[in-house]
Amino acid sequence: MRTTVEERWAQFFRYGPYALLGLAMLTGAAAADLVMTRREMYAAGALLLGALALQAWWTWAVPRLLAADSADERTLAEYLVGVAIADMGIGARVLPAGTTAGRVYFVLRTALAFVLTWLNPFFAIYACLGCFDAGHLLSPRAARAGLVVTAVITAGSQSGGLPPASLMNWVAFGAMFVLNTALFIGLNHLGAKEAEKATERAETITALEKALDENAALHAQLVIQAREAGVADERHRLAAEIHDTIAQGLTGIIAQLQVVASATDRALAREHLDRAQALARHSLGEARRSVQNLSPAALEHDMLPEALKKTVTEWSERTGVTTRFTVTGTEEPLHEEVAVTLLRIAQEALANAAKHGRATRAGVTLSYMEDEVTLDVRDDGRGFDPLAVPPRTGTGGFGLDGMRVRAERIAGTFAVESEAGQGTAISARVPLVRHD
Repeated sequence: MRTTVEERWAQFFRYGPYALLGLAMLTGAAAADLVMTRREMYAAGALLLGALALQAWWTWAVPRLLAADSADERTLAEYLVGVAIADMGIGARVLPAGTTAGRVYFVLRTALAFVLTWLNPFFAIYACLGCFDAGHLLSPRAARAGLVVTAVITAGSQSGGLPPASLMNWVAFGAMFVLNTALFIGLNHLGAKEAEKATERAETITALEKALDENAALHAQLVIQAREAGVADERHRLAAEIHDTIAQGLTGIIAQLQVVASATDRALAREHLDRAQALARHSLGEARRSVQNLSPAALEHDMLPEALKKTVTEWSERTGVTTRFTVTGTEEPLHEEVAVTLLRIAQEALANAAKHGRATRAGVTLSYMEDEVTLDVRDDGRGFDPLAVPPRTGTGGFGLDGMRVRAERIAGTFAVESEAGQGTAISARVPLVRHD
């Protein structure tokens, strides 16, 4: 519907001035014998030619004025649509108000209309064009003056002609002048306000489009960052899993093969070879499960206490370290992530006890409390100074740092107590999240 309105206004401003001028000429000619002398007829004819020439010049000049003003070759129809939009409150102006050419055109046209109406009241039909484009062609203050002059012309025509011939004509002229002035200026004011609102709406839409573009760019950036963070997190996970499976498995295999290399008893050598082979198979299976992000094999069929008991027993048999496993509290099924975290921390702590602590005895305690689960691993090894251990950088490290990262990842805490010659104790406290 809006396109239809614009097209109609374009047609009016393209052909309307010529149509109104022709209509005024026809009606004026029909009443010429009653209101005009022959000399006035000749003068009106010359003025009509001048008005026609002025209108033809304006039709020719508008596209060039627009090209000079905005470097945009627009058609007259587009300009005239802009005039209608500006004055009727549909949109913004297309030619700045108060241009010299616009003032010249409006003043000359209004002067011609005034003189023609003075000669013949019916020529006020042509003067009414000022009601539509005064607000566009003139500055705001000049537009009000132009509308007042237009109101004078139309009021003179409505009251019987200019100048009023009698007191009654003067009274009618005054009343019509006040009415026309209020009507013209009021409509122009409403049109200007609507144009301002339309401009504000356009600016708001532009700002929203800009904000949407910025949001789209920010969203794309966040997607990239999230993808990079996901890749980094997955790398960290795989690195930690490989450390907990392949690295520890290889360490155990090396230890078994070292025993075989120094053993003189074939039965003992065969026993350690079988352990090394079983450990290799177990490590390979754990590595595959880690890559597929599956739970450790120890938790596939058993709950955490049973899995920890088997892990402690196997580690004790493999290392020869006497180890005791204890469970306190009421056992409850734990969320998979909680169980995996505690199992991996226990495996890493036992591996450290065998590799670095040279322990002869160890103890593992799993404690179920009201809202948390605690894992404690103690050994009687050489011990160390926790403050003297440099923190790992990059991925967060393995060993102590890896255990701490695992615990903190599920909102838990990790603590280490150790002293040279006094053994080591680690404690991991995590929330008790039950398995659904």
